[in-house]
Amino acid sequence: MDQFKQISAFVQAAMRGSLSAAARAEGVTPAIMGRRLDALEARLGVRLLTRTTRKLTLTFEGQAFLEDCQRVLNDLANAEASVSLGGVKASGHLRLSAPAGFGRIHVAPHLAAFLETNPEVTVSLDLSDRLVDLVNEGIDCAVRIGELADSSLVSVRLGDMRRTVVASPAYLARRGAPQTLEDLVGHECLSLGQQRGWTFRHREQPGKTLVIKVGGRLECNDGAVLHEWALAGRGLAWRSLWEVGADLRAGRLVPVLDDYAAPPLGIYAVFPRRRQLPLRVRLFIDLLKHAYGSPGYWVC
Repeated sequence: MDQFKQISAFVQAAMRGSLSAAARAEGVTPAIMGRRLDALEARLGVRLLTRTTRKLTLTFEGQAFLEDCQRVLNDLANAEASVSLGGVKASGHLRLSAPAGFGRIHVAPHLAAFLETNPEVTVSLDLSDRLVDLVNEGIDCAVRIGELADSSLVSVRLGDMRRTVVASPAYLARRGAPQTLEDLVGHECLSLGQQRGWTFRHREQPGKTLVIKVGGRLECNDGAVLHEWALAGRGLAWRSLWEVGADLRAGRLVPVLDDYAAPPLGIYAVFPRRRQLPLRVRLFIDLLKHAYGSPGYWVC
């Protein structure tokens, strides 16, 4: 019980930025919150928060620990709800947000099944590539890809996503397939712009990545256009598997330089911290997690 109180105190303090605000949320005094944080840091043997008279700041270790703690607390809330709710059905309006391209292909298609099994729920889906403010815009849950900067949100990892260099069979028959990163210089690379590069795993330093500046006769700030150009045999494109997975399965595109592929990015469901997450949100997150985790969902 003491360990749970310490973790809860840490999460509240990190999210609210002060001991007094965290104490009010927990219904205790700031002194008690301070003692719980001291005990947690002493038990772990690491500094989690840098404390001043005005604010609290997460250390590097604290940031990593916060994400794990938020998942644990959310899983606990879900476990309690699954037992206590029994036959209670999900109801109400669910407001979702997702990146435009990803959401069209990998979020919107799942809504039909979700509504069929939850007939008392209605859904609004906002597809936008801007960073949506969940709290101020009243969004229940957002799907995001990559590093998460906002520690005030709770995140649940839904799956992994990586990028790969692809080309059409016609292009490879005409120009050959690159075998090393140095070979990219001799190829038509379809890029989002010369100021942006393609990220690969560093062969000499495992765990590190490097960015290669690429060039070609065609570039566009719309990834969907780059995808179409690759299908048309115009060059190599560095695309996410969520976008080109079906083309890889069908043989319309072929992956190259897979030995250099960068580590995968996380796909997350994020939502504001609440005492109890609505059942409709939990069920939708579970649906996506199951779908994205299915073998062969992204590419065979």
